[in-house]
Amino acid sequence: MVGHIVVGVDGSAPATAAVEWAAADAQRRELALRIVHVCKQWPHSESTEYCAESLEAAAARARELTRDVDVTSELLSGDVIDVLVTESESADSLVLGSRGLGGFAGLVLGSVGMAVAGHATGPVVIVRAPSALQHGRVVVGYDGSGHSAAAMVYAVEQARARGAQLHIVSAWQVPAFSPYAVAYSSLIEDLMRQEARAARERIVPWREGNPDLVITDEQLCEHPVKALIDAARTADLVVVGSRGFGGFASAVLGSVSHGVLHHVTCPVAVVRPRAKEES
Repeated sequence: MVGHIVVGVDGSAPATAAVEWAAADAQRRELALRIVHVCKQWPHSESTEYCAESLEAAAARARELTRDVDVTSELLSGDVIDVLVTESESADSLVLGSRGLGGFAGLVLGSVGMAVAGHATGPVVIVRAPSALQHGRVVVGYDGSGHSAAAMVYAVEQARARGAQLHIVSAWQVPAFSPYAVAYSSLIEDLMRQEARAARERIVPWREGNPDLVITDEQLCEHPVKALIDAARTADLVVVGSRGFGGFASAVLGSVSHGVLHHVTCPVAVVRPRAKEES
């Protein structure tokens, strides 16, 4: 396991929430915490001073919330997306606020978070705001794809570290038939039963391999994004693969992960398998 979590900050409120989430995660999983601020090179020195001050404040907040966690910080320069993606290559996970300074206030997720979630290595956790309410449940979307398997590994680790329940959501949509094609009703019912059975069978190895966890599951015939949004209402963390079955192979971020990032309010982890996990 890679030994540190990276959190990117910019002085915004969501970035502060990301620092607090990352600090708690580092404490739970006994990992080091690295805080970075990618500072744009403006003509005036005041911008660099602001970056340094916000970085220092983030590090102080992390140290305030942890004990025996190695907290380091570094001011970096360059393209923020490229730098954060590079940081992810040597990190256990990368944590970001849902949107930073300079974006539209109404946006749920900023362009940096979306781009990094689609290109980073390993888990990227997007945090919108602090949460005082704890549900004791980690939700993971699973369809049997390689990306969802990587999501399951991370979700299992998170549930174990939190002493939380792991809830597995499998959802699918049946092919569209004409509403007048009554003859297809039995076929649709058969398809639903087959999908549900296959989904239950896929999670058996995960249940057997993690007997210490309380694992619940549900199989739903509805859009996966809606199923995960509903499950997220009582979740501390939602975990999805960066893409699953059914999407274009070249897509860096699938429609399900894209939809979950935009609509789920609790922290969301998007997991892209590392190169060795895809081989």
